[in-house]
Amino acid sequence: MALKSSEKVETNRYELVIEIDGETFMKAVDAVYKRQVKNIALPGFRKGKAPRRLIEKEYGEGVFYEDAIKDIYPGAIVDAAKEAGLAIVKDKIDLDVEKADKEGLVFKAVITVEPETSIKDYKGISYKPLSLEITSEDIDEEIKKVQKRNGRLVSVEDKAAEKDDIAVIDFEGFLDGVPFEGGTATNHSLTLGSGSFIPGFEDQVIGHKAGEEFTIDVTFPEDYHADELAGKAVQFKIKLNEVKTHELPEVNDEFVQDVSEFDTLDDYKADLKSKLEETRKKDADNNKESQLAEKLIDLLEAEIPEAMFENQVDLIIDEFAMNLRAQGLDLNTYMQYTGLTEDRLRETYRDRAENQVKLRLALKKIAELEGLKASEEDIAAKYDELAEKYNVKVDRVKAAFAPEDVAGDIETQRAMDLVKENSVAEEE
Repeated sequence: MALKSSEKVETNRYELVIEIDGETFMKAVDAVYKRQVKNIALPGFRKGKAPRRLIEKEYGEGVFYEDAIKDIYPGAIVDAAKEAGLAIVKDKIDLDVEKADKEGLVFKAVITVEPETSIKDYKGISYKPLSLEITSEDIDEEIKKVQKRNGRLVSVEDKAAEKDDIAVIDFEGFLDGVPFEGGTATNHSLTLGSGSFIPGFEDQVIGHKAGEEFTIDVTFPEDYHADELAGKAVQFKIKLNEVKTHELPEVNDEFVQDVSEFDTLDDYKADLKSKLEETRKKDADNNKESQLAEKLIDLLEAEIPEAMFENQVDLIIDEFAMNLRAQGLDLNTYMQYTGLTEDRLRETYRDRAENQVKLRLALKKIAELEGLKASEEDIAAKYDELAEKYNVKVDRVKAAFAPEDVAGDIETQRAMDLVKENSVAEEE
């Protein structure tokens, strides 16, 4: 492969003129012949046995050229872009073949590339730190969670339903006085305050007692998945069959011995405090990084090609689909359950994708400006780390992650570390 020229033709679009020597091109043509000959029959030859020269004589010398070009151009473009110092973005490629014969192949390819970027003032960014103090209330809240896990549900008759109680209800929904599809259920267990029903529903069940029948008025959110109900005011007729509340065990040394390896409540609280402090430190660091990321995105200057955002949405949806499969559900079934269309699903992830692309470009530019280059030793160490993390052999990790992608991850992480080290905490 020889890169004859590289020329910018519009924003984020470059035209590459690439030449493939005759020997390489003919090898690609021969590979296509060997792949396709089994489907070709010529008089005097058994199917799949016709010589290449006779097939070319019968159907034309370039009969295998088109498929050979399809085989050869993707890799040639990648190599040419690398030689030209361009980072390709997955997008449409405008291909124009200028020459294809035994002497070789010459073609033009117009590709989309990552944008030129600039960023300033990335050192000294301010952020609002989270408090690391762990209060007695924090510890008590953790103990309450353990209490609930070890408590039991009991049915109460004379007690009004409260937040966190479970209300067993029959309900029927009406739109303009007419029952609507999906708005009816019998003996449905609803945890009050969970937010699992539309806004306002659970709040209006709170305060009622078992055996009561009443009507509530609510409005569906504007973005509700069922278009015929989105933004509509409806009524629900409710019958509260049963109220269940959590009966919690008493917190004492005996309770601690049942739920932990500690003997006393004081020791248990000390351990909880230590664990909460560790969690709070991680939360504070993640919050700090999130604040800095938002400001880096604002500092980035670039005309970003639309394809980069669309490609990132694809990656997010692929990851989401993989997580669904791990739970035994496919993406299409999920969309049917939720009433989502592909367009609405993509729209859901659009802002997230844009921020991820912008942040990575910002960090990539900082790494370039600061000379945060990943060495071969760094990349090898990262491969070993990934192999240990996923409990697979290093060769398998290398097959899954290209060295340039691993290097990019190392460099952008170093850039973020540099930004964090040079950031300034605002006073509380």
